[in-house]
Amino acid sequence: MFQKREVAWYQNSMVFFNQTAKIMKNYSRLYENLLLEKDLSMGLVLLESHLDGMLERVHQNSIALKRFQRFEMGLLGLNTLAEMIEYVLSYTQSFFELDHVSFCLIDENGEISRYLVEDRYDYLNREGLVLLTEKDFYYDRLGLLVKPYLGNYRTELCEQFFSHQEQKPVSVAILPLNRRGRVLGSLNLGSFQEDRFSLGMATDFIEHMISVISICLENNLNFETMRRTTLIDTLTGVNNRFFWEQRIDEELDRCNRNGQPLTCLFLDIDWFKKVNDEFGHQAGDYVLAQVAGTIKRQLRSNDVLARYGGEEFVALLSNIDEKRADEISERIRVAIDQLQLEYNDESIPVTISIGSASYQPDSAFSCTSSDIAEALIKKADSALYLAKEKGRNRVENGGRLAPISRQMDHKIA
Repeated sequence: MFQKREVAWYQNSMVFFNQTAKIMKNYSRLYENLLLEKDLSMGLVLLESHLDGMLERVHQNSIALKRFQRFEMGLLGLNTLAEMIEYVLSYTQSFFELDHVSFCLIDENGEISRYLVEDRYDYLNREGLVLLTEKDFYYDRLGLLVKPYLGNYRTELCEQFFSHQEQKPVSVAILPLNRRGRVLGSLNLGSFQEDRFSLGMATDFIEHMISVISICLENNLNFETMRRTTLIDTLTGVNNRFFWEQRIDEELDRCNRNGQPLTCLFLDIDWFKKVNDEFGHQAGDYVLAQVAGTIKRQLRSNDVLARYGGEEFVALLSNIDEKRADEISERIRVAIDQLQLEYNDESIPVTISIGSASYQPDSAFSCTSSDIAEALIKKADSALYLAKEKGRNRVENGGRLAPISRQMDHKIA
């Protein structure tokens, strides 16, 4: 009987243990499932976070691309070198949220500075614009390949690019502007963020921007050269009549807006035919060039001087009334009279006669700028004729232009 109970107890124990094992196995499977669900949940959270980050980067890149497209379209719509310089300096910093921007251009022969002066752009006081006269400037700093530099600000490399800034940037991008194997200059970006520009960062976007700016810069430089080549009198180096006829309307429109006077000078070399007859036409060409240079030196950089034809020159003096016109005309006359010109060891005496006329904006003028220009030239020409009649080598002031209208048939009062 005892054995039967022992066997029954043993059998019941085995059943209990088997059931316990099954329960533990089920608990183990349940725990594993819970862990798997937890891992899946964590994975989903991480994946969602990663996707959110990617979407945010895509959104930011889309904003940057649209911003650059606006910048690029504005750049392509500019007409002059001065406009391009101002646009790059004004908008690059704000468009790309930078702390510093500078625009450096190679100006070895002073042509760029001359272009800017002629267009009345105050390049000397434009913060961020740097004109460099050393053609090897970039090779000395960036190597023969002139590759972009992105990284920490280094004084020996970056100081001249950011010389206008008291507080220097922490990280910089020095981006050379290359076209057809020629270094035109560089666009230089600076940030106070240490990681904004680094050596290993992707540069596809920057390289595209620099390519566009380089092309626009080359086009504008070529245009400025061509514009001046077609508008310059090759013999004397001053503007030609075609340029004058374009510019006088612009000057009249400007002085009408500002309410400032404008004076026209008509200048004629005395006895020039005699110079050609006695000394030869090459000597006459020499005299023309010397006289033109002397007149130009007596004028301001923003005054307009042109060869009108033959031995005649015209000048436009902005914001100069008839009283000051006399002073300037006399200064020019004296400077020409004091010239000591020699050609083939022969001394050539030269004098000049000058006539002037002035225009003061007035509502009584009911005509176009072209009408006023024609009347102003005629009045200055009449004063020049009077100076010739009175013996030459003298100045005659035709006074202020009286109001005219279309109905008066351009008659000068």
